[in-house]
Amino acid sequence: MDESKPLKVRLTFSVILVGISLLFAAVVTDHWAVLSPSVEKNTTTCEAAHFGLWRLCTKRIFMQEQGPKEKSCGPISLPGDHNCSYFKHFTPGETSEIFEVTTQKEYSISAAAIAIFSVGFAIIGTICVLLSFRKKRDYLLKPASMFYTFAGLCIIISVEVMRQSVKRMIDSKETAWIKYSYSWSFACACASFVLLFVCGIALLLIALPRFPQNPWETCMDAEPEH
Repeated sequence: MDESKPLKVRLTFSVILVGISLLFAAVVTDHWAVLSPSVEKNTTTCEAAHFGLWRLCTKRIFMQEQGPKEKSCGPISLPGDHNCSYFKHFTPGETSEIFEVTTQKEYSISAAAIAIFSVGFAIIGTICVLLSFRKKRDYLLKPASMFYTFAGLCIIISVEVMRQSVKRMIDSKETAWIKYSYSWSFACACASFVLLFVCGIALLLIALPRFPQNPWETCMDAEPEH
C-alpha cells in the first residue's frame, strides 16, 4: 500500500480548492469583458461598460485629457457614475438595452447555464473527496476526479461562449462598441479550468491502484491456499 497516498490526495485537494475559489469568483463577478465605444471630438464624457454572466454595468467616465487621436473610451478605472443592472432575460423587470441590442440573448443564457453546471460538478466532487477521507472509502476519489474534470471542461466552454459573444458584439454593425478587453473575472475562469482539469486528472491517477513494480509482488500479495 502506498503510504504517501493520503498526503498526495490532500495536496491535490488543496490546489483544487484554489481552483474552486477562482471558479466561484468568476461566476459571481461582472468583470469578464470591458467594452469601449467610439468617442466623438470635443466630448467630455464617454460611457464604457463591463459585464459578467448575470449583469451589465455601465460607467459614464468624465474624461479630462483626451488626445487628438484618441478613439476609445477608458480605462474603466477612471472615476464616473456607475450603474449595474441584471440582464433582461434573467429578471424581466430590469433593463439592459445596450447588451440586449448588441449581442444574442442565447449566448448569455448558454454561458451562464454551463457555468452553473461547472459549479454543480465542483460541489459534488468536493463532497465525494470529503467522504473519501473516512476509512475504506477511497473508491470515492475516482468519481470525484471525474466531477472536477467535468467542472473544468464546463467552465472553459462557458469562457469560449462568452468570447464568441463579445466577438459578435464588436463585429455587429448595430453596436456602438469598437474596442474590448477581457478582465480579471475572465482570467479567474481560465485559471480555474487549468487547476480543476489538471488536478482532476492527477486525483484520478492517485486513486488508481499501484501497479506491481516486480513480477513477484503479485505472487507475494496473493492469499495462501488452504
